[in-house]
Formats: sequence, C-alpha cells, structure tokens
Amino acid sequence: MKRIVSALLALAGSAALVFVVTSWKHGVTPVHAQEGCSVANLHGHYAFSQEGYAPLVEGGNFLPFFNVGVLAFDGAGTLSVSFTDVQQGVASTETDGGTYTVNPDCTGSVSLTTGPGAGATFNTVIIGGGAEAFGINTATGFTSRLDAKKMRSE
Repeated sequence: MKRIVSALLALAGSAALVFVVTSWKHGVTPVHAQEGCSVANLHGHYAFSQEGYAPLVEGGNFLPFFNVGVLAFDGAGTLSVSFTDVQQGVASTETDGGTYTVNPDCTGSVSLTTGPGAGATFNTVIIGGGAEAFGINTATGFTSRLDAKKMRSE
C-alpha cells in the first residue's frame, strides 16, 4: 500500500510540475519589427559585399560569384551601384541604376533597371535606422545575399 501511495504522490507531483512549467509566464518580451522606416532611411553611400551562385550561360551549372562595391541611395527611391564582380577568377566592373522601396517595418526591395544588371531584384531589410541593410537576390536564376554598411554620416 505504501508503494501505491508513493507512486500516486510522485505522479501528482510530476503532473503539478508539468502544469506549472507549461503555464508559467516567462519574462521574454515579444520581438517586433522596427517601425517607422521610409526610403529616407537609405541615404548616402554604402559599401557592400555580395556572394552567391549563378549560371554563366542560361541553363548552365550554377557557379559561385563575388561582388564588392558601393551603393548610392538618394533618400527618395533611386539608387546607383558600382562594383567589381569576380566569376571563375575573372574580374569585371559594372555600373547599374535602379529604384528601391522601404516599408514602415523596415523591409523593402531593390530593382536594378539600367546597366548590365538590369532585372536583378532584392528583398531587403534595414537595421540600425539605416546604418546597415541586408538583401537576398530574388531574380530567377540567382542565389545570393548582400550585406551593405553605411560608409559615413551624410
């Protein structure tokens, strides 16, 4: 009889512990996206690096590429970009232009509309009030990520 009572008490204690742990209010604050961003958050010159994979010819194998350069945002939705691209050990330079949007939650997009990179699109997120931006290339046939940091206060 003692064993049954001990087993029942242990079971009741375990059940109470499970109830307390699962219903306990943790002191963790929910994380929300930053609010209040606009195209004005991206203004000035940003150094960036991009790495990813793309086919050299349409339908070809995906090969790595690396870019480093400068993005210039005008604070009103227009940008220009100059960079060095390296693929298979061959370096080339490129200059493109385009537009960008920024949502109130600091997400947005970049579209290159002029130059050899016309058609490239990126989904972006701004951090630090515009001190840095991350992006992923969403154009068909590319897999890449971009990291841009503001070069100086302007």
